[in-house]
Amino acid sequence: MKKTLFFFCLLSFVLFGCSSDDNGIENPNPNPPTSAEFPAQSFMWRAMNLWYFWQDDVADLADDRFSNDLEFATFLSAESDPGRFFFTICNQHREIVGEEAAIDRFSFRRSNYEDLVNSLSGVSRSNGLEFGLSLITQGSDNVFGYVQYVLPDSDAASKDISRGEFFTHVDGVQITASNFSQLLFGNNITYTLGMADLENGGFTLNGKEVTLTKIDNFVENPIQVATTLDINGTKIAYLMYNRFLSSFNEQLNDAFGQFVADGATELVLDMRYNPGGSVNTSRLLASMVHSTDTDKLYIRQRWNSKLQPQFSAEQLEDYFANSTGESPINSLNLDRVYVLTTNSSASASELVINGLAPYVNITQIGETTSGKNEFSITLVDDRENSFIYNSDREGEINPNVSWGLQPLVGRNENADGFFDYTDGLDPDIVLEENVANLGTLGDVNEPLLARAIQEITGATTKGSFHVQFPANMITSSRLETIMRDNMYLDKPIKMGQ
Repeated sequence: MKKTLFFFCLLSFVLFGCSSDDNGIENPNPNPPTSAEFPAQSFMWRAMNLWYFWQDDVADLADDRFSNDLEFATFLSAESDPGRFFFTICNQHREIVGEEAAIDRFSFRRSNYEDLVNSLSGVSRSNGLEFGLSLITQGSDNVFGYVQYVLPDSDAASKDISRGEFFTHVDGVQITASNFSQLLFGNNITYTLGMADLENGGFTLNGKEVTLTKIDNFVENPIQVATTLDINGTKIAYLMYNRFLSSFNEQLNDAFGQFVADGATELVLDMRYNPGGSVNTSRLLASMVHSTDTDKLYIRQRWNSKLQPQFSAEQLEDYFANSTGESPINSLNLDRVYVLTTNSSASASELVINGLAPYVNITQIGETTSGKNEFSITLVDDRENSFIYNSDREGEINPNVSWGLQPLVGRNENADGFFDYTDGLDPDIVLEENVANLGTLGDVNEPLLARAIQEITGATTKGSFHVQFPANMITSSRLETIMRDNMYLDKPIKMGQ
């Protein structure tokens, strides 16, 4: 028998009543606080008490933490800022104790859930320039940016700027570790980059300036390059894939359909800048790579101890797919694949690697991945739907609480039961990106792709794999978006045995 999620939400509600004093002791405060006075904090606590992966480990989220509503309200009132309150009930989140000590490095919230929902579909304000930021020299505060790629149909695509170029100034101001967020990711819609040349290990302004404007409701196509290379008769499919967006599942399937039509027998899957996204899209991509056998287990979910026993096998287990939901999967049916990664490769990117590992010989080339092995769901103040966001229930969301949460709620393990890669997945062949020679994406001489081709064909390349100027990136434009390196579960959640 199916159980509604609301039942489990009620479990936390009945732990304390609605009265301000249920123990018979007169309250000395003539105007005691009530939880209703703090609707945002109340929503956050109840939602996290139910769903948070580390609920067992956070004392303030314990089911028996409060004996009555007065205790609960007093706790909620201690932090007047709902955004800050959210982090106080996370498991040592980076904003509380610092990045290095954090257990939960990835849960986040937005004051407007609509921004959060839009970002899940790849809709954002963007000028289309994707770049990395690095310190010019270790110990210095000055920062340089290097262009990784330009999104098609964006403002940047119409300007004279391309992969491999450098910039050191924004609106005439030197970029530093202290000001880059305000200069590049603040509320300014337009800014002007001061471009620079790399000379003798340093950067010199070259007089070129590029003015870029962020476009509202820009929709990103995550398929940057999809082409089939013919290397001495070997057909190698190359896919540069930059985010797992379910709104582009059909385009992704079409790209594999072309690979199949081209007769590709090898695949280089380039996820070096891919910070993650949809779990289901990762399953579809894995099926396009390896198999449409729906009896093969791809991944299995792990939830907190309160929820895990309540889920059926149907909810917990995801198998390889034979359909996108709209069309049959185009699969290369490969038993080996070459994957390009950097430390920007995260969450759903790592999930594909881990999910394929029991079945496919994976050669990983590049750098160790991010180590993001937890998934999240979007939570809003819709109590009757156990706080899970559903676009069909917009009218049921509490109009007094606009906050949206994206907390970590579980981990995925592969068919072998492996899930512990919080330190990242190490490459088989270590090769950092060389910002002095980034190359052209999809070109056979681009260093990471060239190294994969060498591994596939056994032929030596004319180019050098010497890394003269490693990126040593401190952040990137991808990681400064709302979604950062989030992996979200977009599968309907069902309870019951």
